[in-house]
Amino acid sequence: MKNTVILIFYLLAGVVLGGMLASLCGQVPFLEWLAYSGSIGISPDAPFVLDLSVLRLTFGFSMGISVAQVLTVGLALFLYTRSPWR
Repeated sequence: MKNTVILIFYLLAGVVLGGMLASLCGQVPFLEWLAYSGSIGISPDAPFVLDLSVLRLTFGFSMGISVAQVLTVGLALFLYTRSPWR
């Protein structure tokens, strides 16, 4: 249980720090490639709608990830494997 909590902490820290790094590097000309991002999922602009005439359900999910986030999550996984708390 303890290892799982530590792994989740490392992954969340990698995602958050990667997002911050991407937003900062987006304005630096030679580092703007770190801010390149894409999104996957069901777009909130065109969600999946299930209409049962009595009940109408709308589903939408979108996740964006940048190059900086991929790199920082990779670094977080590397640091987790080298962590003395494992």
